[in-house]
Amino acid sequence: MTVLSVEQDPVALTLTIVSEFDAPAERVWQVWADARQLERWWGPPNYPATVVAHDLTPEGRVTYYMTGPAGEKNYGWFRIISVDPPRALEFEAGCADDSGRPSGELPTTSVEVLLIAVSPDKTKMTITQRFASTADMEKLIGIGQDEGMTLAVGQIDAVLATSTWNGGVNYE
Repeated sequence: MTVLSVEQDPVALTLTIVSEFDAPAERVWQVWADARQLERWWGPPNYPATVVAHDLTPEGRVTYYMTGPAGEKNYGWFRIISVDPPRALEFEAGCADDSGRPSGELPTTSVEVLLIAVSPDKTKMTITQRFASTADMEKLIGIGQDEGMTLAVGQIDAVLATSTWNGGVNYE
């Protein structure tokens, strides 16, 4: 599994997932930048994602839904705050209604993704999710968001292994 650590910090109100991949940062960036690759890992294995809209620019939006084992759909969104390819991405995230609009059903969080080249062919990815309050953190951890994110990130190696990528050109 690619996940090196998962740390909950109730004082800082953060959940941090650190993973490492045998690929250059530019390649790992593509699992965020390419909607088809994002949907292959975003969400736990039993809740695959379908990306509906994907605008990875400041103030852009990503909308998606995850389909559960019984066919139920859980909708979500990102509002992009900042993008610095292939090093960093920051966005706000939350639940949505079936049209992709924020629903307020669950708390929103802010997420920071950092990609650091450990070597030319190895990248460390740190995903830090920040909660607005202890109650928000407890609610989202209580429904298994930490486990779901860990399982989701654990699928990235398979995306990297099955995609052919040549210095910025993705041949899927």
